[in-house]
Amino acid sequence: MKNKRLLKRGWFGDTVSYIYLTILALIAIFPMAWVLLTSVKGKGEMTGDPTSILPKVLTLDNYRTVIEQLNFGNNIANSIMVALSTTVIAILVSALGAYGVVRFFPRFGKIMTRVLITTYMFPPILLAVPYSIIMGKVGLMNNRLGLVIVYLSFSVPYAIWLLVGFFQTVPLEIEEAARVDGANKIQVFGRVVLPIVAPGLVAVAIYTFINAWNEFLYSLILMNSSEKMTVAVALKSLEGQEVLDWGVMMAASAMVVIPSVIFFMLIQKKIAGGLASGSVK
Repeated sequence: MKNKRLLKRGWFGDTVSYIYLTILALIAIFPMAWVLLTSVKGKGEMTGDPTSILPKVLTLDNYRTVIEQLNFGNNIANSIMVALSTTVIAILVSALGAYGVVRFFPRFGKIMTRVLITTYMFPPILLAVPYSIIMGKVGLMNNRLGLVIVYLSFSVPYAIWLLVGFFQTVPLEIEEAARVDGANKIQVFGRVVLPIVAPGLVAVAIYTFINAWNEFLYSLILMNSSEKMTVAVALKSLEGQEVLDWGVMMAASAMVVIPSVIFFMLIQKKIAGGLASGSVK
């Protein structure tokens, strides 16, 4: 009897939990679903009944306007190039830096990471003028490389601080065992250590990519050409028009959101991996 009651309570509790989580998921996904549905509505439908959710007739005219007339595809390519470059370089630099702090400077590791994280005490707007002067002197104004360098100056310190905690969980005995088996330092780092800290690398990748993709201030200041403009600035420029076309705005917003969602979906499986899963491999 007691077991049956426990089973009923467990079944009831699981049902309530799933219903509750389903409601939260619907609430969380509703804004994005509304943007996607609004982007495929016709102009007459938007002005006639702006509060309707489902479109009466599906059309891709808004996307054609964004791609053909506004040249938004070029802005997306610029953002993808800058965000991916920043992410890859940040992972490489921060992984090497964090590993060096943990293995070669164990006593001063905490002090060094605290010094690195103090860079976040300065608001971005405070560094806008110095960065503009520096990039102007080295000839990197209106250059995507200059934008990547600026983004790295913010993402690498935080990434090193984050990865130090992951590298500290790697047992030194695993590395020594790999060295005994004949692996050199590079092989130990690449084939043994990095798989163990894969969840930390994924967290750094998500943080860096999304920040670089959504960044607005420095992209606005350092980029003067519309051909090299990122999607955040291009999307903001649509609000400056005299007559705001909400269908075009929603189509552009969908094109901005979708790449970051796809990037997260591609690597989200790595987040659930255990810290020691790489040692088994």
